[in-house]
Amino acid sequence: MPFDFALPDLGEGITEGEIRKWLVKEGDAIEEHQSVLEIETDKAIAEVPSPKKGRVLKINKDIGDVAKVGEILMTIIEEGEVAEEKPIHEERPKSVSVVGVLPEEEEEILAAPAVRALAKELGVRLETIKGSGPGGSITKEDVIEASEKAKKAEDQYGVIERMPVKGLRRTIAKNLILSQKTTAFVTGMEEADITELWNLRDREKKSLLDKGIYLTFLPFFIKAVHHALVEHPLLNASVDEEKEEIIIKKYYNIGIAVDTPDGLMVPVIKDVDKKTILELAKEIQDLSQKARERKIKLEEMRGSTFTITNYGHFGGTFATPIINYPDVAILGTGKISDKPWIKNGQIVIRKILPLSLTFDHRVTDGVDSAKFLSKVIQYLEDPALLFIESA
Repeated sequence: MPFDFALPDLGEGITEGEIRKWLVKEGDAIEEHQSVLEIETDKAIAEVPSPKKGRVLKINKDIGDVAKVGEILMTIIEEGEVAEEKPIHEERPKSVSVVGVLPEEEEEILAAPAVRALAKELGVRLETIKGSGPGGSITKEDVIEASEKAKKAEDQYGVIERMPVKGLRRTIAKNLILSQKTTAFVTGMEEADITELWNLRDREKKSLLDKGIYLTFLPFFIKAVHHALVEHPLLNASVDEEKEEIIIKKYYNIGIAVDTPDGLMVPVIKDVDKKTILELAKEIQDLSQKARERKIKLEEMRGSTFTITNYGHFGGTFATPIINYPDVAILGTGKISDKPWIKNGQIVIRKILPLSLTFDHRVTDGVDSAKFLSKVIQYLEDPALLFIESA
């Protein structure tokens, strides 16, 4: 008897995911617990296993489709079982007038599953294509040609290209809109003289590189933020919208924004208060690589209490970073540059770091956030304090 395999509950409140890749095709024999597809949920990719052994009768979702928990992904039949297989087609919407549905000739859109998946990926509507294959079926070449024509389309001002919002970009957009809608965000900016920290890193990075660890400034930023959060706990929090309560976290998990070919991802370094600079450097390196290769697990991107984004790596200075919901604050670090600076009454050239702190004004105010930022600067300007005060 055919078995309809629905998208199971993936945990952690996830209600939907985007089909990224099918690992099987219609007609394939599959084993129980065999991974049958990859689904993208909340910036992470997970493999979904089959709950039973059998043969794939029908795949109900194309690559790029969004599947909600409980929706049918595919139909499985037992080996040797015979079931009527219907040709895959799409129907045109029927014409409707004021007197009801108008009779019209039915038209089938003939396309193999791989062709339909390609059309979905490229944002091409199959009903707009005249097939060149056997019996008028649509081929991959037809889809690619239609996609190229769409890219060369023009609006009233000139040439345009349409690009579907999908995958990681779709998730990022959804999360950013959520953050903007639910927080009263304000950004404060300051500069820090990190010359001493620069010299410290220069002295140590060579020996660590020999051990396979690339020492960046980020572990020091994380430690400085942790110490400042201890004194300013309202920035290490979230908001319970329903109960109208501020939840102050007594643990310190720092999210780090990582640029990947697919967009920005935020791995989370857990329990930073219990880790050394060296341990943080190693973990940052490992998680960043996993994020870029899209091998990072969902649990490795959950549970942040504060976030750091280092856009200075790409040449930015000051910015207004968007809070990584449900956190209530995010620190942006800009490009370190040589600047004239007054030190001990003298104008000297120092290494200056721009800092931008965005915080949720519902949770704390400008005074507390300014003191927090000053405390972060204190640790960055005198890195010895990081080691004196660390556990």
